[in-house]
Amino acid sequence: MQHRFWLSLSLLLVFCYCSYGKWLTLNNVKVRQDPTELGGPRISIEYDINEPNLLPSSPAYVFIRYSEDAGQTWHLIPKTALRGNGHDLVSKAGHKEVVWWGTDQTSFSDFVMVDICVRALAMVQVPAGKFARKSLSGAGRDESKTQKPQSDLSLYYTAKYETTLAMYVDYLNEVGGDGMGWNKRMSHIERCGIKQHNNGTYTVEPGREAYPITYVSWYDAAAFLQWCGLRLPTESEWEKAFRGGFYLDGDHTRKTPNPMPERPYPWGEKTPGAGGLWRCNCDTDEDGFAYTAPVGSFSQFNSPYGICDLAGNVGEWTQDWYSTSFHAGLDGFRMVRGGSWMAVPVGCDAVTGATELPLKESSIMGFRGVR
Repeated sequence: MQHRFWLSLSLLLVFCYCSYGKWLTLNNVKVRQDPTELGGPRISIEYDINEPNLLPSSPAYVFIRYSEDAGQTWHLIPKTALRGNGHDLVSKAGHKEVVWWGTDQTSFSDFVMVDICVRALAMVQVPAGKFARKSLSGAGRDESKTQKPQSDLSLYYTAKYETTLAMYVDYLNEVGGDGMGWNKRMSHIERCGIKQHNNGTYTVEPGREAYPITYVSWYDAAAFLQWCGLRLPTESEWEKAFRGGFYLDGDHTRKTPNPMPERPYPWGEKTPGAGGLWRCNCDTDEDGFAYTAPVGSFSQFNSPYGICDLAGNVGEWTQDWYSTSFHAGLDGFRMVRGGSWMAVPVGCDAVTGATELPLKESSIMGFRGVR
């Protein structure tokens, strides 16, 4: 959902928010231009974020985009141009202010009609340290055997939820007027649910907003994440988010040992349907879903860090390009991890994956972002 406000500055603001599993809610967004004695003018962007669960371990990722041609084209404001307590990773609710410096170096000469859109995405921190990596690079097709998979990672953040249809439609409505990023199969209501209109705009079928995006190629996923300043996870990052490190608070603190560092599933050792209780969306109607499920539907069975749907629902594209010695003979392929709604239950574990050409578009594949 987007709201537009006329400001005394004559800037046109686009305030973007959605609910659970989509963009986080921002309120009272205000923008003003301030003259300065040094460095030219600056723009101050203020907003309130009242999400109750914001913490350093579960921050909001905030990114800001602008348009200088009445919304025809949009640009991401680079983090290097922003200062203040309200951009990038926000770990505390309340009033925030972002200062955009260097606007006199942009391609527009004044601010009479500049559109600004602020969005926030739920993230989860994965602390630095070692983890028990069990998967084999390139699905075990490492013909050279000259390198070992990385199992000691720096701190990073991953999206709590898989990218949703509502998020992806916002992206399409900014960049997809010529059809880029969309294909006809996305109109399938039960397996996706994005409608393309004759005027080049896109909408989500009612009730499908919180479902994960499907029918996206690796290139589509990478382009969406570049749009918001994120990227795809590596295989190592994906697997650590799934299992947790040896210490859930990281190797620098080591106060919270992982009780099951070699767990096969995010919740532990029990199979997805053990005891008649379904813990993820996989190849059975007994889990309550014939196709994909709204993101977070199995949130009581998250990963040790609180990340949703790493097992099942949609398989997730990863970043690594298989032209290294890990993947001799697989040049051009990418790895998809996590199982899906069409995977057998045991195929939703930490190590099972599939190699796919990056052009592949499937109803069982989606993605999430990493910072």
